[in-house]
Amino acid sequence: ALLPAPRPMLDHLEVVGRGLPLDVPPLPFIALPTTAGTGAEVTRNAVIGVPEHRRKVSLRDPRMLPRLAIVDPALTDGLPRPITLASGLDAITQLIEPFICTRANLLTDALCRDAIPKGLAALQVLMAQEDPAARDVMAWVSLCGGLALANAGLGVVHGLAGPLGGLTTAPHGAICGALLPHALTLNRARVTDPALAARIEEVLGWIGAAFDCPPDQAAAALAGWAGEHGLPGLSGLGVSAEDRA
Repeated sequence: ALLPAPRPMLDHLEVVGRGLPLDVPPLPFIALPTTAGTGAEVTRNAVIGVPEHRRKVSLRDPRMLPRLAIVDPALTDGLPRPITLASGLDAITQLIEPFICTRANLLTDALCRDAIPKGLAALQVLMAQEDPAARDVMAWVSLCGGLALANAGLGVVHGLAGPLGGLTTAPHGAICGALLPHALTLNRARVTDPALAARIEEVLGWIGAAFDCPPDQAAAALAGWAGEHGLPGLSGLGVSAEDRA
């Protein structure tokens, strides 16, 4: 996107730059995701680390959609377990947040209701063993997450993951996975709108079914399971108490 741009990169970046639209159309490209994953192959934005500002920020333009997205699950076969876990939790987060946000719609609801339970089950399989069928499912889950976030937006997990990601070298997906249980617990306690509260309970019901526990224990069960499979907490990811403050 920035190769043909006459302006400096910072002119086009949000938060740390001027956020100006691109003057020149981005070069066309084909997207082939190698993780499952961000779903970036069906979005119109890029996330760029800016170390001098200790931030990760977005570059957005409707013309940044790939000309073609080739989602081949075989490209993720044999992916190391830590990457599988972190990227998989990111994919699931990118389905949960569009489902419980205020911009949820019929399209994103259909994607999320189908993909969230499937993603939870497939990720559990992949933490136990390599499984091509589960890789296929996670590729679909990641794609659905990209489509959902592009059409409904995200939530507090990603609102925090960007700034925190700029303060540490921890992978984005790992930060999302560490934040997700806390965000669900907080939203469950604070949301007063009955319709949104019902959606949160629906999500916690799917998580509870995946981990064989009631909804009020689902967030803790997810956090415990992820920790058992090697996902650190925020401190273990290099996020200090000062950073969180």
